[in-house]
Amino acid sequence: MATPSPETVSGADTLREGLSERSQTIGGIADRLDQLAFEVGQWRVSAFDVLFTIAAIVLVLAIAMIATRLTRSALRRATRLDGTQRVLAEKLATIVIWVVTFLVGVDLIGVDLTALTVFSGAFGLAIGFGLQKTFGNLISGIILLMDKSIKPGDVIAVSDQTGQQTFGQIRKIGIRAVSVTTRDECEYLIPNENLMINQVENWSYSSRNVRVQVPVGVSYDADMALAEKLMLEAAGKARRVLATPPPTVWWNGFGDNAVNFTIHCWINDPEEGVGNVKSDVFKHLWALFKEHGVELPYPQRNIHLKQSEALDRVIAALEERRADPPQ
Repeated sequence: MATPSPETVSGADTLREGLSERSQTIGGIADRLDQLAFEVGQWRVSAFDVLFTIAAIVLVLAIAMIATRLTRSALRRATRLDGTQRVLAEKLATIVIWVVTFLVGVDLIGVDLTALTVFSGAFGLAIGFGLQKTFGNLISGIILLMDKSIKPGDVIAVSDQTGQQTFGQIRKIGIRAVSVTTRDECEYLIPNENLMINQVENWSYSSRNVRVQVPVGVSYDADMALAEKLMLEAAGKARRVLATPPPTVWWNGFGDNAVNFTIHCWINDPEEGVGNVKSDVFKHLWALFKEHGVELPYPQRNIHLKQSEALDRVIAALEERRADPPQ
């Protein structure tokens, strides 16, 4: 039997020798598995080495998963930590657990890390080029959790691929990306680095109060004082509109067909959406306008024709055609 070189995996040999000392039967099975081997240069790998390596990897992965779950469960029961601190502690604990797992697994298998020096240059290039964004997103996620600018439960504005802006609630801050769910149940996975370098509109950063603007047009013939009173009443009847600060009505200007107003009202649950608030205000306002006879505007256009010889001929021809009796 060939003698393994110092660079081969030695953890399996240590275990096989220990089994042989404790039990001749188990030691004999281990020796037979060790005899089923192949050599590549100075490397010798047997069936026992393969089974030992697989068992060691499965064992350390299972321990790491169990330790991660226990740590998360313990952190979630910690009442002194808020949501952001809890998520940050979970991320840091997960990183530490998996780093320790890797080191323990390498030591358990018995791999000499100096044998991997040849690959250190290629691994450094891989981190520098291929994994640059991954490490950037990891560090960005940790920074976001530390400064608490964005945290789970916040409502932020999200722009889709067409540039249309909608809002969504942060469900999870992961190692690579932030999960944002919109009212349409569309889940956006935004890289952490994008939230660090781009402008983010956070609706619940320092306060959960959000102002909703409802545009309204009123006919020029309507009673403006009455219309403004009815707008305030309609906003006050909306289910989610706050009484403090109270709704207000602003005159925006005189349009082509209507006097333009804007109803400003406040809500404190932006995760429930703003479209349903506008709809509720419009429904109450429609009923109140109908009840009090306030007219809504209709598009109107005044056409002015410039006097010309050609226009006179067209008008004369139309008059002659109108004067002729039908055949």
